[in-house]
Amino acid sequence: MSDKLNNLRDQIDGLDEQIQTLISERAKIAQEVATTKQASDDEVYYRAEREAEVLRKVMARNKGPLSDEEIARLFREVMSACLALEQVMTIAFLGPEGTFTQAAALKHFGHSVITSPMATISDVFREVESGAASYGVVPIENSTEGVINHTLDEFMVSSLKICGEVELRIHHHLLGSHAQLTDTRKVYSHQQSLAQCRNWLDTHLPNVELHDVSSNAEAARLAVNEPGAAAIAGEAAADIYDLNIIIQNIEDEPDNTTRFLVVGKRPTPASGSDKTSLLIYTHNKPGALYAILEPFARNGISMSRIESRPSRQGMWTYVFFVDIEGHVDDANVAQALKELEQTASSIKVLGSYPRAVL
Repeated sequence: MSDKLNNLRDQIDGLDEQIQTLISERAKIAQEVATTKQASDDEVYYRAEREAEVLRKVMARNKGPLSDEEIARLFREVMSACLALEQVMTIAFLGPEGTFTQAAALKHFGHSVITSPMATISDVFREVESGAASYGVVPIENSTEGVINHTLDEFMVSSLKICGEVELRIHHHLLGSHAQLTDTRKVYSHQQSLAQCRNWLDTHLPNVELHDVSSNAEAARLAVNEPGAAAIAGEAAADIYDLNIIIQNIEDEPDNTTRFLVVGKRPTPASGSDKTSLLIYTHNKPGALYAILEPFARNGISMSRIESRPSRQGMWTYVFFVDIEGHVDDANVAQALKELEQTASSIKVLGSYPRAVL
C-alpha cells in the first residue's frame, strides 16, 4: 500500500510540473498579446466575448471528475492572472468589503483584479463613467425577491453598456460574536436578505428585533462589537469581520440566486450565446405593451425578462426594461429593433453581452 501511495504521489508531482510549465507558457503568450495590442494602439485588453468562448470550450471538453463549475473556476483564475500581466483592472462594486456583489465580481473577473467598494449603486456607475474603474458590478435581480429598482433607474440616465452578467447562488448565514442561537437579541441585514430569510426568522427568532441596513457587510460590521447582535451575511463577511457562523444556509429558498450585471464603456462583440438588454419608451395608449412585444415574437426572439418603471418624462408614463435572447448584431434582432422603432417612442440598447457561463 505504501509503495502504491508513493507512486501516485510521484505521478501527481510530475503532472504538477507539467501544469506549471504550461501555465507559464500561456502567461508568456499573454505578454506577447499585450505587446501586439500596444503596437496596434488597441487599448482593449479584457474581451468579455473571448473569455466566455474559452470557458464554454473548457466545460464542453470536461470529462470529470471535477464539475463544470470547478473546472471553469480554475481556468477563470488562470485567465485572470494572465490578463493581469497585460493590465491590472480595477472593478467597482457595491460595497463594503464582503458583500455578495464583491463575490460576483471575483467570480466573473478572477482574483487578479483590484476590487473597489462603493457606497451606492450610483457610485459604481460614476466610478466607471469617470474612468477610475475599468468595469463595475451591480445587482439587478434576485430569484426570490425580484428586481433591484435602483439599478434599473441608473440605466435610464447612464451612458454605460452592459457587457456581462453573473449568476451567484446566495447562501445566507447567521453570524455573530456569540456562538449560540439562543443568545441572539437583534439581527442586522440588508432588506433583501431579511426578505429572503423571512420564514426562517419567523420560525427560529420570532421575537428578535430586525434592523435593515445598507448592506450585509455593514450588518456584519455592526454585529462585531454589539453583545447579542447577529448579522445575516455570507461566508466572506464572516472571514473579514471574524464572526462565528451560528447557523448556515438560513435562506428560505435553497436555489436562491442573484443576478449581477457588469457595466463598462464599450460594447461587446457577439460571443455566440448572448443576451441583449433594452430600454423601451412607449406612447401612453391602449395596446402599447402588445406593440413592443409583437416584433420579437414575429422574428422568433425569446424574451427572458420585462419590467416597467416610471419614465420620469410625464405623469403615468412608463419605460420597459426588456431582456431578449441574441446579440444586437444578429439579423433577427436587428430586424425586430427596426420594426420596433415604428411603434415605440424611443429605444435604448443597454448592451449585448455573453450569457452567464455558470
